[in-house]
Amino acid sequence: MNLLLTMIPIALVYATPLVIAALGGLYSERSGIVNIALEGIMMVGAFTAASVTVVLEPNPLAAYFGILAGVLAGVVFSLLHAFASINLKADQVVSGTALNILAGGVTVYLCQIFFDQQRTNAFTTGLAKISLPGLADLPVLGVLLFKDVYPTSYAAILLVLLTWFIVYQTPFGLRLRACGENPQAAASMGISVLGMRYTGVLISGALAGLAGATMVLTQDIQYTLGSVHGAGFIALACLIFGKWNPFGVLGAGLFFGFSQALSIYAGDIPFLQAVPLDFFYMLPYILTVIALVVFSGKSVGPKAAGELYDAGKR
Repeated sequence: MNLLLTMIPIALVYATPLVIAALGGLYSERSGIVNIALEGIMMVGAFTAASVTVVLEPNPLAAYFGILAGVLAGVVFSLLHAFASINLKADQVVSGTALNILAGGVTVYLCQIFFDQQRTNAFTTGLAKISLPGLADLPVLGVLLFKDVYPTSYAAILLVLLTWFIVYQTPFGLRLRACGENPQAAASMGISVLGMRYTGVLISGALAGLAGATMVLTQDIQYTLGSVHGAGFIALACLIFGKWNPFGVLGAGLFFGFSQALSIYAGDIPFLQAVPLDFFYMLPYILTVIALVVFSGKSVGPKAAGELYDAGKR
């Protein structure tokens, strides 16, 4: 029981960037643009956040400025995907794959220029944990959810609620979903399909940049090429596993976060001690493949996601 209580806060740390990045994918795909460039955008956001944090330390707000810079970098980088997919009508999967490859090269190249090595310099503290007065003293729940928790974990939950409200309870959300389901019908009602799709991709970029910044500032001490280590693809699995629904994404993110926490504590569980640790390091990615195989046929995403928009098509 004590081990489980120890694992839950760690699972929250790992789940937070997955949930945030998956929400970004939700906005993009609900608008009709498949964004498999989440991995690359997270890398750019992580590099930018780490670099800004290193430069501004020991300013106590350095990590928060780093997060803001990571969000802005994510927006700028996602513009490439939006332009290629919407204006140039490029294959969205190919465009996203190209950006993932580009992000790895660009971030390492910039590290070499700015820090004279293939990684950023180490930052001192990163993002500090917080405790909520009063709530942190609650039995069990206080330790799990309100004591020594990264503020980004609360931000992820708020973003889930905000995304649900925006996507399902506002005119903007209705237009966004219409562009992802039937863009021709949406255009006939006077909705700018191209504008909505640009908006969806840019929001996706902002959230993926935030996810990358969150990941490096809570799970690492500097940005390296392996800092994101496939989290963008796991976030895509969360999106599919969660059936393109914010609350489903939250549940899937917690599931994958717990699987990553299990890889850390597996050696402390008696009946798992005989299993090689390498298996548990692979576990999140194995579960990603299994989830995609099991749920991809049952999950129905936006009908027009991945399709090129042709204004003359009816």
